[in-house]
Amino acid sequence: QVQLVESGGGSVQAGGSLRLSCVASASTYNFYVMGWFRQAPGKEREGVAVIYRSGPTTHADSVKGRFTISRDDAKKTLYLQMNSLKPEDTAMYYCAADYRSSAGSWYMSTRYNYWGQGTQVTVSS
Repeated sequence: QVQLVESGGGSVQAGGSLRLSCVASASTYNFYVMGWFRQAPGKEREGVAVIYRSGPTTHADSVKGRFTISRDDAKKTLYLQMNSLKPEDTAMYYCAADYRSSAGSWYMSTRYNYWGQGTQVTVSS
C-alpha cells in the first residue's frame, strides 16, 4: 500500500513563504500524476497543482505565479513552493497520487487513489 506523508505546513503572515513536502513510500517516477489539493473549513477540496510523470505541470488560476509544484524522484518527494501567501490560502493541504493515465481531470479529487494525511497552512493578515 502506497503511503504519502506531508510536512512543512505552519503559520505565516501574509506575503510570506512556505515549502510543503510529500514523501512517498513508492517511487514517485512511477506515478502517472501527483498533485496538491487544499480544503478550507466549510469548503470543498480543490486542486492546487499537478505534475505529470513526463514533467508538465498545471497550477490553479488562484495560485498561478505564486505557487510552484515540483518533484524529486531520487528523494521520492513531491514539493509545493508557496510564495506571496494570502489569508485565503489558509487550508489543510494534501498531496495525492495515481498510477492511472486516464481517470478524470487533474483537479478532481476522485481522480486520485492515494492521499496523504494533510498539513495545515495558516496565513494571517
